[in-house]
Amino acid sequence: MTLGELLRSGREQLVAAGIASPALDAAVLLCHAAGVRREVLMGYPEREVEAAAAGNYLSFIRRRVAREPVSRIVGRREFWGLEFGVTGHVLDPRADTETLVEAALAWLRDRPACRVVDLGTGSGCILLSLLHERPRDEGLGVDVSAAALDVARANAAALGLESRASFVLGNWSAGLPAAFADLVVSNPPYIPRADIEGLEPEVTLYDPMGALDGGRDGLDAYRALAADVKRVLKPGGGLFFEIGMGQQEPVAALLKDAGAILVRPFTDLAGRVRCLGAFFDEPGARAPF
Repeated sequence: MTLGELLRSGREQLVAAGIASPALDAAVLLCHAAGVRREVLMGYPEREVEAAAAGNYLSFIRRRVAREPVSRIVGRREFWGLEFGVTGHVLDPRADTETLVEAALAWLRDRPACRVVDLGTGSGCILLSLLHERPRDEGLGVDVSAAALDVARANAAALGLESRASFVLGNWSAGLPAAFADLVVSNPPYIPRADIEGLEPEVTLYDPMGALDGGRDGLDAYRALAADVKRVLKPGGGLFFEIGMGQQEPVAALLKDAGAILVRPFTDLAGRVRCLGAFFDEPGARAPF
């Protein structure tokens, strides 16, 4: 079969399955299977594809029809303009989480070399994106999953950041020294348990449950993090969390109960509060934001 024939077949199957972006998904999967760039796919539809590559592509289409995300099929996801390997052991990075990276970088601006700690690091996309932008910083990623840490280490190596990024097995900040970090970031599980069943199959079937389940009200991880983060931060340090819909006030209250003197919301491109930044120092310290 030719590139054009395969592309048309895949697109038709995805349309019939109700996939939201059939043309794009079919093209990405065909480029991956055939080992060609998008320009070749569009410019030379008559090019024949070897049987093995065509068979791989059709199997990819079947997996996508079953609602497996494209990123899981090809094994990578773009985030912050960088490419990250992903497996079933880590949360698939979402563009919305770039709000957290952007907010943290704004806070870091003009600050000297810092130590960044990413709690629940998963693929390492948040930590490694920050280190990529801040070549003098070093970072530590913590995760309860050894398999997730393997993915994060591989991503650090692929991005040339392994000399400045370390990863350790741990339960949030437990075991970290006091006054250890200039900046703590986290995208913890925040979906209320009862809501998970109603999410898209791409999420419920393929993201690890431990990266989704925030407990009965979605706030379990925030309670654990808020209880200890002030101890872990250096004087003048900052904290940035991703949060879910409607969680701004309860998470801000947890942070203030833990000693935060300032909690600031940050919105995504849709105007939704996606991230909270918190500052724990006494009044009169350097302006935190």
